[in-house]
Amino acid sequence: MFSPGQIISYLDMCKEEGVNLQRGMNFRLKGGLSVILMSIRKGSPYADRIEDDGEIIIYEGHDQPKTKGIKDSKSVDQPINTPFGTLTQNGLFYHAAKKYKLKGENPELVKVYEKIKPGIWAFNGIFKLIDAWIENKTGRAVLKFKLEISDSSNLRKIKTKALPHSRVIPSEVKLKVWER
Repeated sequence: MFSPGQIISYLDMCKEEGVNLQRGMNFRLKGGLSVILMSIRKGSPYADRIEDDGEIIIYEGHDQPKTKGIKDSKSVDQPINTPFGTLTQNGLFYHAAKKYKLKGENPELVKVYEKIKPGIWAFNGIFKLIDAWIENKTGRAVLKFKLEISDSSNLRKIKTKALPHSRVIPSEVKLKVWER
């Protein structure tokens, strides 16, 4: 497992997760932890952000895939269900957050990777999915997910070595370290 703040290549990230990561939201990969890929770079298509000195991540759900009937995925609601009624990745994360918040179930543990530049990523650590809500943004429903940094006491289910961390290192710092 990577250390929080560690700069890695896309290929190393995929090797660690055992899959070719093509989507930003990945619920319980291979029966293990969930994974999200975030970006706070200028021009990013989603409004992800880091708050509370790196202890909280607000992650924006994903848009409707572009299909024949949809020309602009930013003009329609983000989906919770597929046209067949099954849950999308948005829906899986949304329901997991609600189970924690409303029913007191254990929070979903989520590995968070942040895109620094094309092909270069940073491992931000393992976070607890603690809330989800729907915002009405520019006339459409947008899902938001709140993740809180976890401490080592919450990582007992993980078979790999858990490394404690206390905050997310700002992207600008990560990029400067990588450039060196």
